[in-house]
Amino acid sequence: MENLDTDATETLASFKGMGAVCYPEGVHYRVWAPHADSVSVIGTFNDWDVEANPLQSEGNGFWAALVENSKEGDEYKFFLKTPFGEFHRNDPYALKMTNSAGNCIVYNHASFEWHDFNFQIPSWHELVIYELHVGTFHVKEEGQVGTFYTAIEKIPYLKEMGFNAVELMPCAEFPGSRSWGYNPANPFSIEADYGGPDGLKAFVQAAHEAGMAIILDVVYNHFGPSDLDLWQFDGWSENDGGGIYFYNDWKAETPWGSTRPDYGRGEVRQYVHDNAMMWLKEYRVDGLRMDMVPYIRNVKADGNPGNDIADGISLMQWINKDIRERYPNCITIAEDMHSLDFITNSVENGGLGYGSQWDAEFVHTIRDAIITANDQERDMEQVVQAITYKYNTDSFQRIIYTESHDEVSNGQARVAEEIADGDVNNWYSKKRAALGVALVMTTPGIPMIFQGQPLLEDKWFSDSDPIDWSRLDKFRGFANLHRDLIHLRRNWFGVTKGLQGQNVQIIRADNEKKVVAMHRWSEGGPKDSVMVILNFSTETFSDYKLGFPRGGKWNLRFNSDNGDYDPDFSHIGITDVDTADGEFDEMPVYASLTIPPYSALIFSQED
Repeated sequence: MENLDTDATETLASFKGMGAVCYPEGVHYRVWAPHADSVSVIGTFNDWDVEANPLQSEGNGFWAALVENSKEGDEYKFFLKTPFGEFHRNDPYALKMTNSAGNCIVYNHASFEWHDFNFQIPSWHELVIYELHVGTFHVKEEGQVGTFYTAIEKIPYLKEMGFNAVELMPCAEFPGSRSWGYNPANPFSIEADYGGPDGLKAFVQAAHEAGMAIILDVVYNHFGPSDLDLWQFDGWSENDGGGIYFYNDWKAETPWGSTRPDYGRGEVRQYVHDNAMMWLKEYRVDGLRMDMVPYIRNVKADGNPGNDIADGISLMQWINKDIRERYPNCITIAEDMHSLDFITNSVENGGLGYGSQWDAEFVHTIRDAIITANDQERDMEQVVQAITYKYNTDSFQRIIYTESHDEVSNGQARVAEEIADGDVNNWYSKKRAALGVALVMTTPGIPMIFQGQPLLEDKWFSDSDPIDWSRLDKFRGFANLHRDLIHLRRNWFGVTKGLQGQNVQIIRADNEKKVVAMHRWSEGGPKDSVMVILNFSTETFSDYKLGFPRGGKWNLRFNSDNGDYDPDFSHIGITDVDTADGEFDEMPVYASLTIPPYSALIFSQED
């Protein structure tokens, strides 16, 4: 019998992977339950019989069995007998669920037919990101939620606008059908109401074929807290804590419940690492944006070294280092919001190793500058600091934006709503919201736009308030303003390469007149050097002399006051300019400009 048991164990060991994995011989089930006395798998293949398919102990708390009559599509759970009671548990590694409170479904990644299409994420300096919430992005029936398949229908719109990356808010299975997604109940499973794993793959495929990368939001600072079968998974816990997957002491506490994963436990570290790698390998996403990293590296996110979680820091370093090595083009983005070089410094240099981070320095400063009602209260020096800020000498280590799901909710609203409460179709709100977008697209960094922003969406983001696509026709000009800016940022016409460069020189910060002018370049010269002039006041300047970096004719590429963008705009200063000799702003030549109120002008040269 000993030999038979040894052979059986060796046979089981040849089946790799956790959870339910499809093989030609059947479905192999494996689960980690160190405090269980016995484990079996139950499901539609054995009429949910707890005696039919016992799992064998593999040691170290792992249990496994091959079930020959099980197949893809079967529903299943694990049945655990433990000193703490008997439990029916969903598979922590379940790839598909009927719903978060339902059953697991056996899913085979190999069954999806990917088109033979070799997509590669654009270089980071070329990225323009659109943040998208699947449940509200494109809702076709009242009372329903959006799906990956309805979202696919809007990919032509995103492509026409010029976006080449889509950041999806979290898509892991969550309780109910409506959520922002930051409360994952089943971290490896895809929200059933969105279309499940095949839906996400179909969306990734359609986006790639349209030339767009996919960045996926993931949540590792906490799980749940509701519909969470991981909680006290095999019955054991300490201090009424979460059991084997969670800290069971003071380190468990987060703003979302005491459900912080135990980053110091090998099996849990592997669980989070496996999850991160799955998105890149099996779903072919091009990057990950990690939610609220401060709560991974510190219990209270307060910077107090006594609250630091060394194991959380080392886990993020491990994940980022492996992604960089295995998927060198993929980007990892931290939502940290503490403006630390450490976050995007390399692991080798002692940093966390993220490719980029959401930049609090930009968004908070620029939102304040454009929302403030009184022109005289705008501080151009602060605007300049926001424009020139960078991490580790690299402009593209920051994501810059004026709207994100966080910035337009939780007591805040969309920029236009903040400017003109209840009346976004207002000259002030449209002009200054457009000024903010122009800053996003001309400042060094990776620009991001939130869904609905080009449609002048009002109010604030809510998971029960879908995007109103009728606004695309109503505010077509305003959407075109965004499109034109994105096209210039991406050097669509080959005359604004400087907007993709690292370099920025502030030509003038005029705090009296509230004007900022900057020179943006990559290598410099014709079709590269770009001049950007931003007026943060309600004044129109008709003969504003400003130093330019090079003599000759400068072609107007964009004027946010163009009447084609909105009938309320005054259509002033829609002209190219010629420089004159004479030193201004320590430049050898200057130009006399007409600068409309609350407007952005963009110039570059042909030769």
